[in-house]
Amino acid sequence: MGWATEKIGRSLARYLSRPNRHYEPFSITDHWDLLEHLEPGDVLLVEGNQRISTAIKYLTQSTWSHSAIFVGDILPVAAEEDEPKPLIEALLRDGVVASPLSKYAHFNTRICRPVGLGQAERAEVVAFMVASLGMTYDVKNIVDLMRYLLPTPPVPTQLRRRMLALGSGDPTRAICSSLIARAFQSVRYPILPHVESQPVFDPVTSAYTVQEIHHIRHHSLFTPRDFDLSPYFEVVKPTLQRGFDHRAMLWGDGRDAA
Repeated sequence: MGWATEKIGRSLARYLSRPNRHYEPFSITDHWDLLEHLEPGDVLLVEGNQRISTAIKYLTQSTWSHSAIFVGDILPVAAEEDEPKPLIEALLRDGVVASPLSKYAHFNTRICRPVGLGQAERAEVVAFMVASLGMTYDVKNIVDLMRYLLPTPPVPTQLRRRMLALGSGDPTRAICSSLIARAFQSVRYPILPHVESQPVFDPVTSAYTVQEIHHIRHHSLFTPRDFDLSPYFEVVKPTLQRGFDHRAMLWGDGRDAA
């Protein structure tokens, strides 16, 4: 029955990966602007348009349904390719692949930058992602896929994050933000750690103080939204980075902003 299960899984993966015809982007950043402002190790969040994207956005109550890492020009460009592929991402059907920035030229995106991460640590994160190229999701695990057949599955709020744990945490099954979370955890960089408050006695003052102990969450429980919410990632907006003056905007009513 293994071949039949895998065939069903691949059919489900194809179905869930099909684009939603009703997707409408509102604020697109030109991929050349993205290329100018992205740095190796940055996370690119994407508002996807696939059928599975609708379910992920519903379950996370967020705009973002997909995430990728920018690795710069570390990957060679094949002779038959038209452009470099500076993004590494985990896809449901294709596994971990390198992709061009132009792939998301017509999508809402957001750059999330890990603050304080050194160049050597960024290189380690990038190396982790490069080493993951070729990993695939085991489509024989169709139970994971079937959960996304309903775009708005009736799941209690407290269980929604666990419903997103595709692959049950198996490190050989790479899905989107889970793989990126593992890359940052490899250099012990926080995303959204669990914080435990613990009283500590200070013998000098003879009083108790509160010490925060951080615990790493399991990588399978991370979602694209977490990089946006994380207090350790900076949101980078190319429009503002290159200098923005609202007075220079041309409005359709013929009046300027001044």
